[in-house]
Amino acid sequence: MQSKAKTAGEYLNSLPTDRKGIITDLRNVILKNLPKGFEETMQYGMITYVVPHSLYQPGYHVNPTEPLPFMSLASQKNHIAVYHMGVYEGGLYDWFVKEWEKFSDKKLDMGKSCIRFRKPEDVPVKLIGLLASKMTPKQWISIYEESIINRRKQK
Repeated sequence: MQSKAKTAGEYLNSLPTDRKGIITDLRNVILKNLPKGFEETMQYGMITYVVPHSLYQPGYHVNPTEPLPFMSLASQKNHIAVYHMGVYEGGLYDWFVKEWEKFSDKKLDMGKSCIRFRKPEDVPVKLIGLLASKMTPKQWISIYEESIINRRKQK
């Protein structure tokens, strides 16, 4: 079920105890490492880090009134999810998979920009912080716009 929380604080307060700690830890490490320019908001029922309209006027192509999403955190029914919209771009995916092996002995459960964790203790918080630091808003905008152009060419 999608959260109706209006702020990250409300979202965290709505979580069960076993999820609240890890989502708080993830939020803190992302805020500490995210490059300047991204903003924290609630989007699609998740804590989301976006490129605000002040940096990218067109917004998200699916709904231009929304800022461009970059990363999100969610406590789903059966897992904890970290969404990173640019993780499959350039060498970032290869870097992440290689680093994963240094931080975790668990199998990487990942797809469509979503990294899933079954248990809070399985989340490599420090690695997620490093991942958050790897792309600036300007880099994300460039990748995003290129993907939109490529998608249009394919049609």
